[in-house]
Amino acid sequence: MLTELTIKDFAIIDHLHLRLNHKFNVFTGETGAGKSIIIDAVNALLGGKIGAEFVRAGCERASVEGVFTLAPLPTMAEDWQPYDASTDPATNGATTLLAVMEQAETYQAQRATDAEHSADARVALAALLAQYAIEPDEGQIILTRDIFRSGRTVARINGRAFSQQILQQVASWLIDIHGQSENMSLLRPDQHVNFLDRYAETLPLRDALTNKVTDWRNARKTLQSLQQNVRDQERRAEFLRFEIEEIEKANLKVGEVEELEEEQKVLSNAERLRELCSLIYGPIKGSEVGGEDFQPALDQLRVAQRSLNELVRLDKSMEEYEETLSEAIYQLEDIATSIGTYETDIEDDPNRLADIEERLDLIAKLKRKYGATIEEILKRMAEDQAELETIDNRDELIARLQKQDGQFRNEIGEIAQQLSARRYEAAKHLATAMEAQLNDLNMRRARFQVEIIQSLDESGVPASIQGEPVQHYACDLSGIDQIQFLIAPNPGEPFKPLTKIASGGETSRLMLALKTILADADATPTLIFDEIDAGISGRSGQVVGEKLWQLTRSHQVICVTHLPQIAAFADTHYNVNKQILENRTVTIVNELRPEQRSREIAHIMGGSVTDFSMKSAEEMLDRSYLWKENWLRNHQSDRSGLS
Repeated sequence: MLTELTIKDFAIIDHLHLRLNHKFNVFTGETGAGKSIIIDAVNALLGGKIGAEFVRAGCERASVEGVFTLAPLPTMAEDWQPYDASTDPATNGATTLLAVMEQAETYQAQRATDAEHSADARVALAALLAQYAIEPDEGQIILTRDIFRSGRTVARINGRAFSQQILQQVASWLIDIHGQSENMSLLRPDQHVNFLDRYAETLPLRDALTNKVTDWRNARKTLQSLQQNVRDQERRAEFLRFEIEEIEKANLKVGEVEELEEEQKVLSNAERLRELCSLIYGPIKGSEVGGEDFQPALDQLRVAQRSLNELVRLDKSMEEYEETLSEAIYQLEDIATSIGTYETDIEDDPNRLADIEERLDLIAKLKRKYGATIEEILKRMAEDQAELETIDNRDELIARLQKQDGQFRNEIGEIAQQLSARRYEAAKHLATAMEAQLNDLNMRRARFQVEIIQSLDESGVPASIQGEPVQHYACDLSGIDQIQFLIAPNPGEPFKPLTKIASGGETSRLMLALKTILADADATPTLIFDEIDAGISGRSGQVVGEKLWQLTRSHQVICVTHLPQIAAFADTHYNVNKQILENRTVTIVNELRPEQRSREIAHIMGGSVTDFSMKSAEEMLDRSYLWKENWLRNHQSDRSGLS
């Protein structure tokens, strides 16, 4: 849950630090005081889109920080690693369809084993944190979002920078914001299946179906690709064979280009090499080169050696130079001998030179077509061979995929049938529970219904619905059922979709009724309601306050409201107001003491505070205290959820 919230230089908020109650927190204040700005700041903290316009005038950046306290999370085992052909020596780095299919089968079995755990919120959150190496610090996670005047934003989790997308993923498990716009999800039929599955607790089963359908779709794409125009594939196969043959015929070897170029350089400069050898050998051993007669350097050095020998006999201090000079003479003799041998071995071989140049031209041609290096050319050949293998084994693979397609359809149909049966059963209970909640919310005698239908599709999955004979139905990632919530607000009226008849106030109450029913199934620890009471009259406000407070059995609740009946149920009440300090408008948030709460509620009730409104406010607070005490007394078994 959100235990601390710090906002700096955000819009008209200079600096705000709040310590939040773990139960029911209520924010009240005049319109425009800054209540929605606090919600905007929290939304930014959750990775929502935010712009430079929220940076307070005269400041370089705005920042929002939230401290979240987590319940102990399970320890995650090492995750399974998906197939990577580049690390498989059997494929030479090329992905073959057979290898992928075999690996996919292993993965499907692994996911089927893990699917029932995937919807467990604590396991899912632990897995997400482990994926990004995020370690809670003493049971806490700190989310931070900085917004700079340039428009750039920086997200951090426990002090480490992460992308906005990762911040969103982590935050989605911590806070859920519900406002007037969020109520629109109730008017979208495609979201109704999510509400029903949460109520029916079928999310693990649906996850298993989603994984299976995803794999089925991928297999079908591969099958359709293999079954496309045979003539095109044959042309492709011929082209691949030509490329493979051309590269194989070249018999390329890694590093041969460098060797050939070195040999080419020697053969192309044979005459110059011989000339250079003579110019080296002549001065050392003595000879005539290019008309110039060289005196042998070795002869002159031997004269010097004899003189140095006599010098050493007369003066031992020069003995070290005698050995050095002798070594130099030996080295020069060795150089002269090696140069002479090298010069003798130099040959003019025009045929070999032509062969080398032809070979280099061939390799250059292959480089232009297939890759910048011999390594890349050989990799291209391996890829061509893998693709050709797929095409050559097309019939075998098609048969295998067709068989697999049938297996997928049967397995998916079995899961979809189980899922559908549980949805039908849950739909009855959800309708009854919703009607009871709506009755409490002043929508008496309103009737609620969950419509579940299927579409026939011969290429779909087989299933038996409600004991009927097996037929084939269209199936998507959520199953074979198309689900829509229907309502008949008034007696004698037929059921109609919510989108056609629900008013704003009715939609708010419907969402609150759903939230109350789904409270135990909702994994998000903190729920924020931003003026969800819009369109709800004062007569219903008492019940709405009761429902919101009941959510604190399993959630921390934060609510922005204009209704005194809701504010009276707060465990912690904050007043939000605007003030002008040093010619700057700032938002101030104060936690109200008990005596201040009476005055704030009286102000909400009538604008001006009078003795009569103060007395009414005190009576309203007393009623809420009494109601909570009675509720707790009647629900002793749930007391642990409120501690």
